[in-house]
Amino acid sequence: MTFNAKDSAGTFLDGPSQVLGPHADIDGAGLIKLALECGADDAGVVSVDSPPIDTDREFIKRAFPSARTLLAIVCRMHREPVRSPTRSLANLEFHNTGHETDAVARRIVRRLEDMGIGALNAATAFPMELDDFPSRGWIVSHKLVAEAAGLGRIGIHRSLIHPKFGSFVLLGTVMIDAGIAASDGQSKLLERNPCLECKLCVSACPVGAIKPDGYFDFSACFTHNYQQFMGGFVNWIEDVVASRSAQDYASKVSYAETVNRWQSLSYGPNYNAAYCLAVCPAGEDVIGPYLTNRIAHVETVVKPLQDKVEPIYVSKGTDAADYVARRYPHKRIRWVKPSGRATNINSFLFGIRLGFQPGKALSLDARYHFTFGGAEQVMATVVIRNKRLTVDSGHVGTPDLQVFADARTWIRFLNKEVSILRCLATRKIRLKGPPRLLVAFGRCFPA
Repeated sequence: MTFNAKDSAGTFLDGPSQVLGPHADIDGAGLIKLALECGADDAGVVSVDSPPIDTDREFIKRAFPSARTLLAIVCRMHREPVRSPTRSLANLEFHNTGHETDAVARRIVRRLEDMGIGALNAATAFPMELDDFPSRGWIVSHKLVAEAAGLGRIGIHRSLIHPKFGSFVLLGTVMIDAGIAASDGQSKLLERNPCLECKLCVSACPVGAIKPDGYFDFSACFTHNYQQFMGGFVNWIEDVVASRSAQDYASKVSYAETVNRWQSLSYGPNYNAAYCLAVCPAGEDVIGPYLTNRIAHVETVVKPLQDKVEPIYVSKGTDAADYVARRYPHKRIRWVKPSGRATNINSFLFGIRLGFQPGKALSLDARYHFTFGGAEQVMATVVIRNKRLTVDSGHVGTPDLQVFADARTWIRFLNKEVSILRCLATRKIRLKGPPRLLVAFGRCFPA
């Protein structure tokens, strides 16, 4: 491979045998070629200073302070295993492609290091930085970087759709201690989103997480699909600890579910559904049969997933619980605690964005000012209007209800360790405004 780069004096260097200084500039096309040689099915580059990376830059720099360039890589998955209602086949494909993507990224890092260029590859999925879970645990958003690098667009199912391979891709990112030409580093957002907006992902989602109007119920997806991961695992451990006997445990967790936990611990955690990806017909390599016979696509790909009898993990009082009961009465509802919970005020404010239930907001139109004291000094504004929620730092506008709370007491209240009546009686939580608005607020987060 001929690999063009500029040293700190601006002289071009050719060939893999050249060792570059730490401040050398790299040819973007050469980086992409390197990625393809290392096994990626597609690749793109973008500067870490590009505006689409704004939300991730702090975390990238924390992990790799000298990062200047991001190399996004795509590895395609095989379609039929992902489409199979037999989830072990789908999960095998996810795991194998995930390992392959990590291996490709690692080979790229090795090649760059041999050239004297520092590089770091974040895991495709897991492990993550979970010290502050359920707050953000990922170092870099692979979807965000891939989209900025021109490798696809995010569809209504919230996954990246590659223009050729469609939704059947996994993504990785290599952070590189070298710059690229200004034109290479700019965002290359595809003009046309490959998403067909066919809404097949809406119809296939077993918990109704993808709404026809574009809203995404993250908590519904997380609680069901990731039940074998993270928060779901914590809840299972608590079920074990809280059980008085084997019989008591068996009344809460079925024999098959316990075996599923063993399988996830032994071979990698299993997703309960990736139906939104499975049914997606977008992408040049994928769309042909769908355009030829859309009815056949629905009958052979969509309906087997809809018709499957399976446990669906939902929390009581949520929009997902209502949806499953109405749309999929043949599937078995398994009541579980939410897979995420607040551990501090920041995770509370982060979590309500993800856990908001628009179906429970009804006609609520209210502005809340939260003032937290004690261990965490935080002020925030939450607005619920037209079945949508916004969260802002500080106090914005005129509130309909003001909530003053000791931070630790508020977290204990959320986690049902102490009653609201006791909190109000001890003035650890104080309200200024109609208490009914706090009740209405709680309805929007029933879990």
